[in-house]
Amino acid sequence: MPRTREVGTLWIGGPLSWLEQLCLKSFVDKGQKITLFSYEDIPNVPDGVIHRDGREIIDTDDFIKYEQKNSYALFADWFRLHMIHQNPGMIWVDTDVYCHRPMDYDSDYVFGYELPGEHRVNNAVLGLPADSDALQQMIAFTDDRFSIAPFLPKKRQDEMRKKAEKGKPVHITEQPWGVWGPMMVTHYVHALGLEDHVQPLNAFYPITFRERFKFMRRAELAEGLITKQTTALHLWASNKRQLGNLHDGLPPKGSYLEKLVQEHGIIPALAPIKGRGNTTFDGALVDELDLSEVSSVADLSGQARSFVLALHHKFDCDIHLVNTNRRAKFKEDDMPWLADYITFLTDNEVDPDRIKVIRSEKDLRPVDVICNLQGFGDQWKTQFLEPFLLRCVHSDTRVFMDVRRGSGAFPFLKAHGTNTVLSTREDDGKEVTRIRMIPNPPTPVQDDTWDDIAVHLAGKNGWYRPGTNGHSFLYVPRDPDTLVVTFDNLDIAMTKREDRRPWGYNFIKDQGWSMLGVLAGGWTWYREPWVYDQFDDLKSSGFFKQFKRVVFYGASMGGYAACAFSPAAPGCDVVAISPQSTVDKALVPWETRYKVVWDRDFTGKYGDASTVSKAANRVSILYDPYEPLDAQHAARFTGTNVQHLRAPLLGHRLGSSLNQMGILSPIILGALNGTLSSEEYYQMLRTRRSFPRYQRELFNRAVEKGHTTLARALGEHILKQNPNRAVRMGMKALG
Repeated sequence: MPRTREVGTLWIGGPLSWLEQLCLKSFVDKGQKITLFSYEDIPNVPDGVIHRDGREIIDTDDFIKYEQKNSYALFADWFRLHMIHQNPGMIWVDTDVYCHRPMDYDSDYVFGYELPGEHRVNNAVLGLPADSDALQQMIAFTDDRFSIAPFLPKKRQDEMRKKAEKGKPVHITEQPWGVWGPMMVTHYVHALGLEDHVQPLNAFYPITFRERFKFMRRAELAEGLITKQTTALHLWASNKRQLGNLHDGLPPKGSYLEKLVQEHGIIPALAPIKGRGNTTFDGALVDELDLSEVSSVADLSGQARSFVLALHHKFDCDIHLVNTNRRAKFKEDDMPWLADYITFLTDNEVDPDRIKVIRSEKDLRPVDVICNLQGFGDQWKTQFLEPFLLRCVHSDTRVFMDVRRGSGAFPFLKAHGTNTVLSTREDDGKEVTRIRMIPNPPTPVQDDTWDDIAVHLAGKNGWYRPGTNGHSFLYVPRDPDTLVVTFDNLDIAMTKREDRRPWGYNFIKDQGWSMLGVLAGGWTWYREPWVYDQFDDLKSSGFFKQFKRVVFYGASMGGYAACAFSPAAPGCDVVAISPQSTVDKALVPWETRYKVVWDRDFTGKYGDASTVSKAANRVSILYDPYEPLDAQHAARFTGTNVQHLRAPLLGHRLGSSLNQMGILSPIILGALNGTLSSEEYYQMLRTRRSFPRYQRELFNRAVEKGHTTLARALGEHILKQNPNRAVRMGMKALG
């Protein structure tokens, strides 16, 4: 009876792309046990894959790589030998190896020829007896990082010996690609007479390296080369370069790769290919964004569609496509790139309602991200960028653009903000620099400053306290029985809201409640000594005690603050949407967002919100349990006064989702006046069943879990209610 084999692999390099997700999930779906080793958390490992710490195999932080190609394949070549040695019977597979059918080889020798002629043996699939001479000799060979391989060309060996004799031996990282990989394996297979154990070409490499592009052409080309002997099919990660350069990091339509992702329920747009070796693709810009939330993105030049798609799928943001020419003039006719761009977005599950074409200057609005790739400052004259910087920028906008040497863009941009160099390239003999620009704070169109507005809002009976680094407190007295303390970002209030009021100002005013608005001078998480002093003063002076009921409210950063500063009013109620418990890396090392405050002090009596909020009467936390980081923060709130209110599949910005569903106001009203029970909350939340985002996420989870019958039934039910494009596309993929 054939043996049931376990396979193992390694990933270094952050989140998986759809190609790695596909390959890993294929083993799960085909019933072959697979373990993924890594040295860091990976946020998007497919369900069913066993995830283990790589330090179980090699405890190191020395991740050696082939320097010329900037590739960790060298470390993987070393790791796989020790994985096999420590896990007898386990077969190594690269993360670009797809399970065509399970490997059930009886022998512990599992490797195959990669080229016709039956000589060169690849190690993308590698199994060896744990106690074999071959494995022992390979491990011994890799112990010396300055060894001169006997299988290298004689001329190369001579050069390396001469350098060694001069005291400058060649380190393994500077040696040829594959010296610890296919070249080494091939050498020992033939040196030890193991040819009879080598699988034929069709087992793993029926489509050779030279033919690898067939995976990206019409599916029949690849299918015609795959045989009954094929088990673990090498898809060749080298294809990433062409996928990134020509196909926006996604599988081409009608290709074999597209057929596979549809078969296994992988959504490529959620995990586009971002780079290969020293080459990075536009989609990788999503990793250079230092914002925790994005509600809107604008593309000025039509050259950032993979980046825009990645932003949309990560943040669920609106997309503005600016129909302007190289002189920033709006024309009646559409720009040539526009139709294809919209088709690309809708083909990749972007709801057409989320795409807005900007056809006149008066329709320009502030957005969170501006894309200007290969546009003004590169292919077009820089000065024509100015109207967009004036109309589309708010305090937290990020601009991504290319700057061509000699264009004069850098002196021009100096007056508008500060920039960070992301990469450089050469184009037509000129150096082009890709930058991320943080604009200077915009000057409001209105003459009134926040000081003027705040003094006016406070009136003669309230007060306004401006503080350090843009922080301030605003007290507006109304009902002497109820005080609502809100936490907001001043920049957002002044540049994103037409009324330039703190969050909830009019809502709280309509209830007749008193309000204390605490405003941060940016994304500071209110970690400012002046802020602590104000809360100390308000507590000691008895300010909070004059009210029968005090409620602290905030979302995300404000949600953290609402919990963290609640000790200033013991016995208050707290309402927090998607809050962080802290951003102290010592306490939450898994929190990978909000780098902007990683260096701030989160200790003290207003520090760890999950601990200090135990002094409150009730802490109501609204969060999405399927957002891993939000769920981990929510889990840190363990006090008996905590009410966890789950909002499944609505995301981190669930306040926006609840608002779109029309139930944010009654939920917040009930929470603030103390009448909201869990039963009432979940009754109102039933509205999400007809909410397109929730339907899409629910359908996708059914597909990802392999519940095909359930997914079809759910999809049919949803499509009877509304033309949910994402679900319709998913149903089409199910066949």
